[in-house]
Amino acid sequence: MATAEFGEAVRRWRDRVAPEAAGLPAGGHRRAAGLRREELALLAGISVDYVTRLEQGRASHPSAQVVEALARALRLSGTERAHLFRLAGLAPPGPETVPAYIPPSVQRLLDRLTGTPVAVYDAAWTLLTANPPYAALMGDPSGWRGCQRNGVWRHFLGPGTRARHTPESLRAFEAALVADLRAAVGRYPADQRLRRLVAELRTNSDRFAELWESGAVGHHEAARKTIDHPQAGPLSLDCDVLSVAGSDLRIMIYTAAPDTEDAERLALLTVLGTQTLTG
Repeated sequence: MATAEFGEAVRRWRDRVAPEAAGLPAGGHRRAAGLRREELALLAGISVDYVTRLEQGRASHPSAQVVEALARALRLSGTERAHLFRLAGLAPPGPETVPAYIPPSVQRLLDRLTGTPVAVYDAAWTLLTANPPYAALMGDPSGWRGCQRNGVWRHFLGPGTRARHTPESLRAFEAALVADLRAAVGRYPADQRLRRLVAELRTNSDRFAELWESGAVGHHEAARKTIDHPQAGPLSLDCDVLSVAGSDLRIMIYTAAPDTEDAERLALLTVLGTQTLTG
């Protein structure tokens, strides 16, 4: 159970984070140099009301996912993150669970890629964070909750993505995705959330179950993809997946070849963000 100290710690760390350091505009009159509650809520993917209740000590049982999201949004160090978990009455995630911590060095790298669609996934393909260009390209994930944030779940049980596939590329993509998830289960056999995800997929997706039973082990790699954007039209982009040594994170980056129509469309999306491209 979270203590009053939890809310005090969140408020204190919120005041410490400059909005520009979190990729947010710093303009306008501000009573404090740090993040506003609504900005922290946006970065953490939770409601402003919930942030308010947490800070005021009126919400006493934040989930591990909420604490992890707050730690990420507040740019906490590893020691500070562990302290926040303990203040929430939770044990800090150990080595037996899928890591969801984004180290400050990786966060600084993401901060410098403001003009490029970038998303960070954990080893189970759960989305941890995505920048505005990625949201503009692939759809805004800020309202996704629980399994909706998992790329494997979204493919087999959810709405899928904007990436176009041929029958051959779809088969290869699905096989690689399932094999990669199987490898994660092998590395984190005690992660109960991961086991529940696999159980739900096996129960509700015949295609996933078929691929899971095949026993293939591998990993999802970079590819050239066509993204069908509802306003900008099709974009042919390179999708590179970078691994972060020591943290088992996947950084997904979309880029276009220079001096091409795809590069122009991607630049337009980056400028306009998630606005509707009409007019």
